[in-house]
Amino acid sequence: MKTHPLKLVTIICEALARDRLTKLLLDEGAHGYTLFRVEGTGAKGSRVGDIEEFTNIQVEVVVGAETSNRLLERIYKDFMPNFAVIVYESDVRVLRPDKF
Repeated sequence: MKTHPLKLVTIICEALARDRLTKLLLDEGAHGYTLFRVEGTGAKGSRVGDIEEFTNIQVEVVVGAETSNRLLERIYKDFMPNFAVIVYESDVRVLRPDKF
């Protein structure tokens, strides 16, 4: 079966950034995204989801390489100075590239 190479950009950040972040994804050409609340522990301690203002979200978006590069640059510039953010990019292969 033929697969097509794309990029998966995963962003974990404060829920307060949700609206700005999802707007950025769509403005930069993403056709959609998946978003869910997450909890975890890291260098700055634990984040739990029981208080709305302190909830973390994880957003995943599959895009082409150029779009991924633009997203990484914009997230670094526009979000990292103001929000707790972790972002990483992975290589993925999809069956239906027209969906992305």
